[in-house]
Amino acid sequence: MAKKEEPQASADAEAKPAGKMKLIILIVVALLLAVGLSVGGTWFLLKKDGDQAEASAEAPAAVSAPGKQAAIYEELTPAFVVNFDYQGRPRYMQVSVALMSRDQAALDALKVHMPVLRNNLVMLFSSQDFEALTTPVGMEMLRQQATASVQELAQKETGKQAVEQVLFTNLVLQ
Repeated sequence: MAKKEEPQASADAEAKPAGKMKLIILIVVALLLAVGLSVGGTWFLLKKDGDQAEASAEAPAAVSAPGKQAAIYEELTPAFVVNFDYQGRPRYMQVSVALMSRDQAALDALKVHMPVLRNNLVMLFSSQDFEALTTPVGMEMLRQQATASVQELAQKETGKQAVEQVLFTNLVLQ
């Protein structure tokens, strides 16, 4: 009887590793399929969103091209640094400014008057109330005042409004 059981035991031992190998292969195939579906689905969704973004980006460009020219930005370097005396303590403000225009010739004509423009902006920045500048409304008001000052100078010196907006690209209060 022992001889009869021995061949069955070896047949069972051979069958179990083959069954485990099939299970491992099925798991690997299922994982590869899941990864492939995930990558394909992600690519499909991103491609779909990208097409919509391209279509929406092209539509305003086509509409705005005949009416307005492209914006041109001129960075005023170095940044403006002014000091304040706030409640007996020295305080500082650093502002990086960019001018936005749509007419390169008018912007070039204004560059000749850059020392006067920088002087006017330094005087404007240093005359502000430090506490008011700590609020977003105060910073926006200062930006609008700077825009008006630059536009006034451009109108006076060049005869046309060379700058559409003054933008703060960096503003640090300390």
